[in-house]
Amino acid sequence: MTTTTVEAPPSIPNKEIKKPTRIPQKGCSFLIQDSNPDHIFISEEWNEEQRMIYDMVKDFCVKEVFNEMKNRGREFEADKDRDEIIQILEKSAELGLCGVSIGEQYGGIDLDFNTSCLFAEAVAYGFSFATTIGAQTSIGSLPIVYYGTEEQKQKYLPGIASAELKAAYCLTEPRAGSDANSGKTSAVLNEAGTHYILNGQKMWITNGGFADIFIVFARIDDDKNLSAFIIEKDFGGITIGAEERKLGIKGSSTVQVFFEDCPVPKENLLGERNGGFKIALNILNTGRIKLAAGATGGCKIAIDQAVNYAQQREQFGQAIASFGAIKHKIGQMTVLAFAGDAATYRTGQNISDKTKQFLAEDKSENEAKLNGIREYAVECSILKVKCSENVDYCIDECLQIFGGMGYSAEAGIEMGYRDARITRIYEGTNEINRMLSLAELTKRAIKTKEVDLVSAGKKIPAYIIRQMLPFKSNTGWKQEERIVKNIKTLFMMLSGKAGQKLKEKLVDEQEIVINFADILAEAYIAESVLLKVQKLEKNKLYQGEDFAVRKKILQVYLYESINICRKAAQDAIHAFATGREKNMLRRFTKTLLPMYDVNVKALRRDIAEYVYSKGGYTL
Repeated sequence: MTTTTVEAPPSIPNKEIKKPTRIPQKGCSFLIQDSNPDHIFISEEWNEEQRMIYDMVKDFCVKEVFNEMKNRGREFEADKDRDEIIQILEKSAELGLCGVSIGEQYGGIDLDFNTSCLFAEAVAYGFSFATTIGAQTSIGSLPIVYYGTEEQKQKYLPGIASAELKAAYCLTEPRAGSDANSGKTSAVLNEAGTHYILNGQKMWITNGGFADIFIVFARIDDDKNLSAFIIEKDFGGITIGAEERKLGIKGSSTVQVFFEDCPVPKENLLGERNGGFKIALNILNTGRIKLAAGATGGCKIAIDQAVNYAQQREQFGQAIASFGAIKHKIGQMTVLAFAGDAATYRTGQNISDKTKQFLAEDKSENEAKLNGIREYAVECSILKVKCSENVDYCIDECLQIFGGMGYSAEAGIEMGYRDARITRIYEGTNEINRMLSLAELTKRAIKTKEVDLVSAGKKIPAYIIRQMLPFKSNTGWKQEERIVKNIKTLFMMLSGKAGQKLKEKLVDEQEIVINFADILAEAYIAESVLLKVQKLEKNKLYQGEDFAVRKKILQVYLYESINICRKAAQDAIHAFATGREKNMLRRFTKTLLPMYDVNVKALRRDIAEYVYSKGGYTL
């Protein structure tokens, strides 16, 4: 590996942000309501303690993982370096890092939800170790945190927080991946009524090679849904498979786990019988937004590495950083990282604030946390998709900037390239998450009536007619606000028309559903970027070029967002509409998404020059 450095986190202005009472938007309501920039959280609001946590975690990962791999000249490998990986996990526990989501009474530090997302971003500096500690602090422990009895919490959580107990999560099976509830692992109560006897096979189990306890999902008798169990390795009847040979994240343990007449005390049933699938869904929602935070951290690392190399590498008598093609890449990478940051921490704080709101309504702590996460399930799926695709783009362009050196293992870039690829697969594939976002929104609009899309839909015809009139004002943020609102309107118009025509058959038209999910995602991310920039301006946090570059990032994002939505809309219209309806919808799409007259070439170049001047990502 080369000696490319991982730089310090961005500096944050020392001006205090005016903090009116923050009112968390109801989940999905961004689609039908105008959002207030005062009510969103932006990363400039991290307090000193949160920044210290970020610095500590990042410094730990750089020292114990990144620098150690650099010294070895190779990445960690789970089968060869198991003892070293376990030691790093145990060292992290000494700093409290394995107990970030565990209550203090059980030996943890119990970070609020948004700070735990910041933790996930910082852990990205640990490359594949991020997966190892992520399993320990999230899917391996949160089921007990949220659903465990007091006895189960006292028995297992202190050990997980100290890493004396290594935790794993066993959901996926050879024939049950995205369709997790179809798992065949069985649980039958023995004749004495004291133990469940488990039989089955689990695969892709992170930390499975050295785990002491497993959160296992199995079906009791002929139950409709899975149930969850806490299983200790010492119970017996457990066989651990060989380490998987993987494309990336080679430093994380991934194995198959086999259960053969494994006796599990009945008091180790986690939550309610038949409640395992609900547990799995809620834990996955948590994992999705934390994956988004980690992926955003990966984007920033890729930018730092690319800038460092581009400013040093010379061709044709000058640094390649001066070339327009390289500026295009750096500019676009910066736009995506900024967008991921804006949307992820907006959502993370909404979850934190909503949790507090539920607590004030006398809900139990666990109930408040679970309801807070569930409230933003759609946003979590959106973030998982967008941020995982952002990091894949950024690391791919970083490798391209490195050229042949990037393809060589010596630079370490190809490792990041391989590691990033899993983000589009785990926590539910991006295809599944696109369909989930639309399915959950539809359920809240039709079944539970949590989101009033019907009333919003009735206003669309009059709104479109108004958009056909000459646009009189480009002052302030009017044009940008109009773009965001039009994207929302486009989504509601097209999904409504398709729903009326295809009815229940729409769910089988997955290509169309994915088209709509992409427009929905752009509505949320684009609005998040706009709200962040508006809040920065209102609070005068940046002046001159420091603020101008952030506005330029917004302009590039909106330009690209319009193009994404225009293509998705056209694809969907041609797939379900015919005749006069097709022509009408195409015309309305053109009305809602007119050209956004900005010079993106110049904007990306300016963004790149700014990033060069700072030596990396500092936004």
